[in-house]
Amino acid sequence: MKGLGGPKVEDFRAVADLIARDIAAGRLRPGDRLPPQRAFARKHGIASSTAARVYQELTRRGLTVGEVGRGTFVRAADPRPGPALAEPAGSRIDLELNYPVVPGQAKLLADGINPLLRTDVLESVMRPVGAAGTASARGVVADLLARGRWRPDPERLLFAGNGRQAIAAALSAFVPPGGRLGVEELTYPVLKGIAARAGVTLVPLRTDAAGLDPADLANAARKAPLKAVYVQPTMHNPLSISMPEERRAELASVLARLDLLAIEDAIWSFLRDDLPPLASYAPEHTVLVDSLSKRLAPGLSLGFAVLPHAAVASVATALRSGGWTPMRFALEAATRWLSDDTARAVAHAKQQDAAMRQEIAASHLAEFAVRSDPRSYYCWWELPAPWRADTFVAAAARHGIAVTPGAAFAVGRNSAPNAVRLGLASPPPETLSRALAVLAGLARSTPDDLLAE
Repeated sequence: MKGLGGPKVEDFRAVADLIARDIAAGRLRPGDRLPPQRAFARKHGIASSTAARVYQELTRRGLTVGEVGRGTFVRAADPRPGPALAEPAGSRIDLELNYPVVPGQAKLLADGINPLLRTDVLESVMRPVGAAGTASARGVVADLLARGRWRPDPERLLFAGNGRQAIAAALSAFVPPGGRLGVEELTYPVLKGIAARAGVTLVPLRTDAAGLDPADLANAARKAPLKAVYVQPTMHNPLSISMPEERRAELASVLARLDLLAIEDAIWSFLRDDLPPLASYAPEHTVLVDSLSKRLAPGLSLGFAVLPHAAVASVATALRSGGWTPMRFALEAATRWLSDDTARAVAHAKQQDAAMRQEIAASHLAEFAVRSDPRSYYCWWELPAPWRADTFVAAAARHGIAVTPGAAFAVGRNSAPNAVRLGLASPPPETLSRALAVLAGLARSTPDDLLAE
């Protein structure tokens, strides 16, 4: 391949490196649109699949951003800190990734994990374990997920390395390549990637103030068969909507009438443990997926799924064939944390932390159209005119602040929402406050003001 002006390059990462150099050198500037992937492939003499991987790698590095229906744009050059932020030069405030950590968390987790480091214990916890985990793990996870009078049957629990793998296994088991999966019109970006790799077609479904609209789900299923529906009933990401119980019951009724399976993403539900899951209304039509990455810590994660009785074997097969079964060390550590109430103590601290961070956000963004829940770790900000989401993301990056454009969550060919999601969990509270103050100041200005700097 000589189209890039150098020696033949086979690895897509090397191609991405060359584009990254153009961005760093200013030959490609923030806001520049990259050619469509097929045109890029023709120009540089590479396969279309390689071009797609190059574009994915550039996005992963934070160098580009995609907008549904518009294309791929250079996101920003190396971010420079804005004068309003008292941060060291070259720092980056991350309001994209959203992994909450609270003071004292490491000490609590260490107390639970230390016994596993004894030589005699370590030998046993390094042995492999299957998707069914252990009886003790199934029991404590069932207790963790219990709400009111509902407690899942431990025999219907399976484990994965993390929540994403549990979602991927459910899709693999129930939605074949070419199959149609209903999703909320704004959905978890990782789900979009999983579906694309699996060859699954996403069907956007209307969402209102109470969450996914069951009537729209029924209409979509009548137009063409759906294999399943993916839904976030509690603390929807990015809108923070939680379905009221009446809507959950209505959705369960539609699932039963259509004989349709729901994949219920409950990853953020620990922030609202007052609501019963959809699985409690439709246990034979719901796969509930949860994990410990947000509830506890991302570095030693564990995913799990509560399944209809008839689905246990097929999902277990998908977990094994995908290489997604859990690590025994993580399973044993989680069992200890759940048994001694460490997990509940950390989750309670994070509920208080999220509420405090929402107060910080409200103090800076009260004048804007911001949608959230006072218990959530994120905000959905509908930007004021004349800002566009891609321009605002680039402007924020110039001040060393990373935010997620609304297009990352949009499904289908609808126009990308003129909004950004703010993840509140990662920076220290003081840094979060300063960053939000800078973003509010940007929103009060215009893109033209930046050009005048």
